[in-house]
Amino acid sequence: MIVGVPTEVKLDEYRVGLRPVGAEMLVQRGHTVLIQAGAGVGSGFPDELYDAAGAEIVPTAEELWQRAEMIVKVKEPQPAEIPLIGEEQIVFTYFHFAADRDLTIGCLESKCIAVAYETLTDSRGSLPLLTPMSEIAGKLSVQEGAKYLERPQGGLGVLLGGVPGVEPGHVLILGGGVVGTCAATIAAGMGAKVVVMDVNINRLRELNEFMPPNVITIYSDPQAIREHLSWADLVVGAVLIPGAKAPHLIRRADLQHMKPGSVIVDVAIDQGGCVETAKVTTHSNPIYTVDGVQHYCVGNMPGAVARTSTQALTNATLPWVLRLAEHGSDQLAKRDAHFANAINMNRGVLTNEPVALAHGLESAALAN
Repeated sequence: MIVGVPTEVKLDEYRVGLRPVGAEMLVQRGHTVLIQAGAGVGSGFPDELYDAAGAEIVPTAEELWQRAEMIVKVKEPQPAEIPLIGEEQIVFTYFHFAADRDLTIGCLESKCIAVAYETLTDSRGSLPLLTPMSEIAGKLSVQEGAKYLERPQGGLGVLLGGVPGVEPGHVLILGGGVVGTCAATIAAGMGAKVVVMDVNINRLRELNEFMPPNVITIYSDPQAIREHLSWADLVVGAVLIPGAKAPHLIRRADLQHMKPGSVIVDVAIDQGGCVETAKVTTHSNPIYTVDGVQHYCVGNMPGAVARTSTQALTNATLPWVLRLAEHGSDQLAKRDAHFANAINMNRGVLTNEPVALAHGLESAALAN
């Protein structure tokens, strides 16, 4: 199979979909690997390393998309890339279709095979290709939130860890999954007082078992959220419904309960955000203020630590890239039901029901 790896074009995106070692392993198995010039530079992997691994360096995105049978990338196809997608071309990446109707329609019309990292499952019910980026985003959410709590950044001027004689900062985390757990771990390690909310009682019990004493769990309902918004200095939105649009747990009217200069970091922004006032921002312009509350809603948070993120992501994705190159999407879907869950579109047919519901479109089960 001819596998193409384009340079990411999303603003401030420095990750790459395949490391040189991945190119080496594909070539050893008889596949052809095309790398767009400069694709790995932002993650610390110059073209020379890909060349030494046996990949072909391609000068333009247009040539790469035209020649490749499978595209391996990191972020969803951008508006300039959608016209380059070929019919029956496998595109293996994060899509987050439920948050973007134009992307959904564009990919449907291309009649590609859209294989989404974020909906591939495993035998434990986890999302193994989403997990590493969720871990990084969760940890970054507190790091970035702490920065924007600083007074020169427009924040309250609160140090999350506090000092002797001064109360530490208050961190509210909505969601007890991977993002929320990692955020809570970092916030607790900094010395903050942390509340994690979730609707899954069993998950709250699990968190109680291993979290330190400065982390408590609260069942999530609208009243509890409003009460803790007035308490919080930093709020982390860590809600995930796999493949679907995130619910709005914080409405604009709820912001009146928050302290002026407090910060919201909405990690769920890739899925539309769990805050009504959330809109996608970038690393270059990450913050904006609504009703006195700072909003940080960067849509590709792990891109800020591209070398770490690329290694973590490709550790998880490379085995699937190898299997896809060997068997193709049709055969692999028949062999592995967990992989079949990753196929969101198949040659012009939308096969992911939550995406269809988000946009009022028709869907059909993936044909076996």
